[in-house]
Amino acid sequence: MPYHWNVSSNSEQELRLWPHNSLPPRGAMAVVLSVFLFGLIPLLAVLGSVLLWGLLPFLLLTVAGLWLAIQSNYRSRNVFEVLTLTGTQARLIHHSARTGQQEWSCNRYWARPEMHKAGGPVPNYVTLSGEGRVVEIGAFLSEEERIALYDDLVKRLREPAPE
Repeated sequence: MPYHWNVSSNSEQELRLWPHNSLPPRGAMAVVLSVFLFGLIPLLAVLGSVLLWGLLPFLLLTVAGLWLAIQSNYRSRNVFEVLTLTGTQARLIHHSARTGQQEWSCNRYWARPEMHKAGGPVPNYVTLSGEGRVVEIGAFLSEEERIALYDDLVKRLREPAPE
């Protein structure tokens, strides 16, 4: 599950959310290297001829395109959210490489999680509302993870705030 609750004290809980990462950097290097090596196999037939120099740039262009696509995916996945629940406050911080850091906070008593079954950018879209604002939370999670997140948020926000 790409989110985790940390209980740092009796009155403070912290939820960290991050997108799923199915291809770690070492795996990405292995994929790019294997594409390059498998691309060299057909070039062995034209080794020593002028045709090799005509086909080699296409292989290098393919490998470079794959590498750039994977790096672009890593940059766009460089996002995470932190929800901090204290005795009286609920505070959400959204970190993104494109938009920077965005913050939302309200009185914990008025913070309400909502699940939008349809009509959002993704199915089972989860939002938090409070103090006149509605913010999304966990939009990068899978559908099942958003449902579990909503249930966790309802349970944690309904708990009485410790004194």
